[in-house]
Amino acid sequence: MNAPADSAAFAPLVSPRAVPEAFLAELRARFGAQCSTALAVREHHGRDESVYVDMPAPAAVVFAESTRDVQDAVQLCARHQVPVIPFGIGSSLEGHLLAVQGGISLDLSRMNQVLSINAEDLTVTVQPGVTRKQLNEELKSTGLFFPIDPGADATLGGMCATRASGTNAVRYGTMRENVLALEVVTARAEVIRTGTRARKSSAGYDLTRLMVGSEGTLGVMTEITLRIYPLPEAILAAICSFPSIADAVHTVIEIIQLGVPIARVELLDGKTVAMVNRHAKLSLREEPMLLMEFHGSPAGVKEQAETVQDLASGHGGQAFEWATTPEERTRLWTARHNAYFAGVQSRPGCRAISTDTCVPISRLAECLLDSAAEADASGITYFLVGHVGDGIFHFGYLVDPRDAKELALAEDLNHKLVSRALRLGGTCTGEHGVGLHKMDFLREEAGLGAIDMMRAIKQALDPDNILNPGKIFAA
Repeated sequence: MNAPADSAAFAPLVSPRAVPEAFLAELRARFGAQCSTALAVREHHGRDESVYVDMPAPAAVVFAESTRDVQDAVQLCARHQVPVIPFGIGSSLEGHLLAVQGGISLDLSRMNQVLSINAEDLTVTVQPGVTRKQLNEELKSTGLFFPIDPGADATLGGMCATRASGTNAVRYGTMRENVLALEVVTARAEVIRTGTRARKSSAGYDLTRLMVGSEGTLGVMTEITLRIYPLPEAILAAICSFPSIADAVHTVIEIIQLGVPIARVELLDGKTVAMVNRHAKLSLREEPMLLMEFHGSPAGVKEQAETVQDLASGHGGQAFEWATTPEERTRLWTARHNAYFAGVQSRPGCRAISTDTCVPISRLAECLLDSAAEADASGITYFLVGHVGDGIFHFGYLVDPRDAKELALAEDLNHKLVSRALRLGGTCTGEHGVGLHKMDFLREEAGLGAIDMMRAIKQALDPDNILNPGKIFAA
């Protein structure tokens, strides 16, 4: 793909639909104080963490507090053919929440109840506004936890919608593997249930998996049943510095290919470690670094850690730092989770064009190192982190969102990176989702036949195209 000539070349297509005054009047009558048309509220719900700025705000925001609220809001939107965009906390990175065709934002953050904890079955049922940290706080007394950790304290509804992943996925999988059942409000304002609390099923089409990752375009999730896990008997975290990114990446490849059951393995390059040090007032060695975590019995984690230390030493790994107490582990993982904010704050006023390509582990070194060389040669400021145990890594190209040249440079690097990942058997998005920013890449990855099938599913389930229109493919 060629680099766009200016920012308009990759800005989303904005084509607002009319929002009848009669619709707004009905919305106010039904929801009262739960409906807001205040500009500040609408603007807050009309932006996310993507590079897109100066986008139109939704016409109104409805704060749903129950499944019935969601039903009634969708029913009104269907009657007037007004778009409805589900909203969690606004942490998405690819323009999922933007009102490119107008309509209303349906805020689900008040639907934040943990409905049931079934400790014996290792399942939990929650409303979509529950955040991952809130859920784990509720689970603390049971000796169980929910492992999916995308970094941000995202809502579980948003994590389902984007098929989120994160730092623990190398051991526990992604949202795809951990969502058992859903309650969903359809475009016709019907409430359906998909899946059960059973661990497996061969009953009909897998509608749960269809909804997970649909980014609000096929239905609005109102209840979610998840797998949960026993807290490990022992947890050991460690960091290790390397002379080069290549040494760190080859260490990870050996760890995975050897079958070491590592729970987390994260890469930060030297520039990113320096940003994190400034942001969090730490004193980590400003070299490529792996941050790792091991779960299991005390003997098991000790054996895993010693094996990894031996592998790392063979690639120049040094300055191992072990963390066994919760406070020490929290300090290390806080540094990792703050990498995005550290990067953005290193250049005030910037936005990050964040990549999330994923490749087979055997091609990780080739993809990552070639992409890093391109970014270094371009002179662009960036941070680099990755859940490299899964073959995924993130460049955050730091740009002025109103500078067409910087945007074009970052998009060119992004295009080259994605094209490289696809050539190596990878994907254009490993965890952020498609939204607006990845639509062209999805067409290249999936092909026209698969895109046509997706369109057919969308048309069948949402014939009036009211559910988060303009996302995934420009429908």
